[in-house]
Amino acid sequence: MADALSAPAGSAALVDAALWIQGTLLGTLATAVAVIAIAWIGFGMLSGRINLQRGAITILGCFIVFGAPIIAAGLMKTGQAEGTPAIVVVPPSPPPLPQPTSTPTPYDPYAGASVPVR
Repeated sequence: MADALSAPAGSAALVDAALWIQGTLLGTLATAVAVIAIAWIGFGMLSGRINLQRGAITILGCFIVFGAPIIAAGLMKTGQAEGTPAIVVVPPSPPPLPQPTSTPTPYDPYAGASVPVR
């Protein structure tokens, strides 16, 4: 892994830990556990102990977990196909400021002061 100059100190350990977790979740042990879980769910559905909806959700979840890298790569490619520019959202320009309808009065520091008249 190449060290970047902009990477904060200690970030390599976090990246290594994330890669270890990814390898554990998608490795051979996880694959074996998923195969056993799908077989268990299948037998439970066949015997009527597990309803069809819960079994289908479990099996679909296994496919999503193991297919996540492929799903993410496909989603990232949708906006950036060859010859197609990436989708850019441009915010609308702000509305024009309202123009004053009358001329402002000149500054009078004594405006509104009460002075007794004799």
